[in-house]
Amino acid sequence: MKFTAEQIAGILEGTVVGDPNIEVFKLSKIEEGTEGSLTFLSNLKYTPYIYTTQASITIVNDKFVPEKPISTTLIKVEDAYEGFSKLLEYYDRIKANKSGIEQPSFISESTKISDNIYVGAFAYIGSNVELGDNVKIYPNAYVGDNVKIGANTTIFPGGKVYSDCIIGENCVVNSGAIIGADGFGFAPNKDGGYSKIPQIGNVILEDYVDVGAGTTIDRATMGSTIIRSGVKLDNQIQIAHNVEVGKNTVIAAQSGVAGSTKIGEHCQIGGQVGIVGHLTIGNNVKIQAQSGIGRNVKDNEILQGSPAFGYGDFNKSYVYFKNLPKLAKTINELEKK
Repeated sequence: MKFTAEQIAGILEGTVVGDPNIEVFKLSKIEEGTEGSLTFLSNLKYTPYIYTTQASITIVNDKFVPEKPISTTLIKVEDAYEGFSKLLEYYDRIKANKSGIEQPSFISESTKISDNIYVGAFAYIGSNVELGDNVKIYPNAYVGDNVKIGANTTIFPGGKVYSDCIIGENCVVNSGAIIGADGFGFAPNKDGGYSKIPQIGNVILEDYVDVGAGTTIDRATMGSTIIRSGVKLDNQIQIAHNVEVGKNTVIAAQSGVAGSTKIGEHCQIGGQVGIVGHLTIGNNVKIQAQSGIGRNVKDNEILQGSPAFGYGDFNKSYVYFKNLPKLAKTINELEKK
């Protein structure tokens, strides 16, 4: 699909400097631009590339004035990075504009289907499922019985939504993600073995939740595991049964949250963080990567380490830690004297 500079400027409410009829059909980095590509310049350290790029169109800040001749057509906007992001979103929306039901796929007769849905080949939709407007279920996805999926939500290839789960509007479940797998519940027996505790709850994703590829969110033992509105989960995260994640919290890859822990709103949790069960994490908490959380956390704390403690104290302590060999040598010399 091709777009002219004039069309792109109309989408971004920008101004064309150069050929308004020049066309692009792909995106590129500014240093790798080729004819027919669209790029952008927002970081000043990449400014030299605008004089050598072969990209047909470059989005720039409206205050940018070239100091040397350029061959690329400019589209000037208030914020080039924001404008390019808006364009990516627009492009992604067009690219994902699928509709219809492909065959072979299975949709139960009891499923309630709204307008303009897409169901890809080899997808399975169980009994008593409700699909809202513009829901997209990609090939090889699975949607279990009694599931409700809100408008404009997408389940990408291989995504799995187990029975009785509820997914809100404008959510994204990426490939290989599993919503509603059994929680890790086993009771020890007298003979040393374990009996499985039935997990009869569900998972609720509120609106505007993104679930990364390979992430698993376990169903509750009873009640619901709840991911609140606006939460963004990276790839390969484990959210255990009966966990609650507060709205607009973000969690990076390979983190794990054990059962029944409650995480507050607007938290930022780095990669490979481990949080033990039955804790309460406050609002606006920041946890640095690879930290281990074994206690309740108050609002606005910034933590690092395993076990984690205050970020500032961690950095001060690390200064001493990395100098321990020197300190030990000094002490040994003093003892000898």
